[in-house]
Amino acid sequence: MSSGHRMLPGSAAGWWVLAAVLAALGLLPLWASAYYVGLLTTAMIAAMLALSLHLLVGATGLVSLGHGAFYGLAAYSVYLVSPEGAACPIWQTLPLAMAIAGLAALIVGALSLRTRGFFFLMVTLAFGQMIFFVFHDTKLGGGTDGAYLAKPLLSAFGLTFDPTSLPRARRGWPAYYVALAQLAATYLILAALLRSLFGRVLEGIRVNEHRMIAMGFDTTRYKLAAFVVAGMLAGAAGHMWSLHSGFVNPELVGWHKSAEALLMILLGGL
Repeated sequence: MSSGHRMLPGSAAGWWVLAAVLAALGLLPLWASAYYVGLLTTAMIAAMLALSLHLLVGATGLVSLGHGAFYGLAAYSVYLVSPEGAACPIWQTLPLAMAIAGLAALIVGALSLRTRGFFFLMVTLAFGQMIFFVFHDTKLGGGTDGAYLAKPLLSAFGLTFDPTSLPRARRGWPAYYVALAQLAATYLILAALLRSLFGRVLEGIRVNEHRMIAMGFDTTRYKLAAFVVAGMLAGAAGHMWSLHSGFVNPELVGWHKSAEALLMILLGGL
């Protein structure tokens, strides 16, 4: 796999373009209206989810239609620990959301990876829909209507920042910049993973799994590890959604959320 496929520019010009895009995103709230700031925040959250799925589809060759369930499950976990009126600091809710999403991915992946190809796709879809109906058909999380939650507090080292202290037109800025930082972190984490031995093994599994087995690699463990890491990254995106919107509903865990992310990486290039 070439360095370009590992998500990092292969030339100085590429790095300058990447830096320019990051700078443009960083300065956008200074001139854009609150509507476009919120729209770009939503887009960056969707990009985080797509990047997490890229680790499975683009790097490992595992096409999953249950990936959105980890995204929504993380958002619901924030709701369960911080219902409306009982906000928790982000340094508590983010690790919790990622851990719950990762645990769910570990269970689902351990069972789904017993199958291959189309059957793997269908099994992940089935597990995703099982999680969907847990929230859709019960009162947990507000049922079909969803529920509001207290947005995680932007708190660290004993200091807490309250977005309501800003003018109304700028209250979306904190969530925007947290999303931008988290998107950049997700991008760099995936780039580092794909350039490591772990990423090269995943690439080998995608190209020829039997050859990797013959070389002595436990491909099932590598695929399960990729499944869990992808689930945790999807959980981070789901947590960001709760921070941005303050609302959860069953649509967050539906199969179409996985399909949206899959469509994004197919159009954008694996």
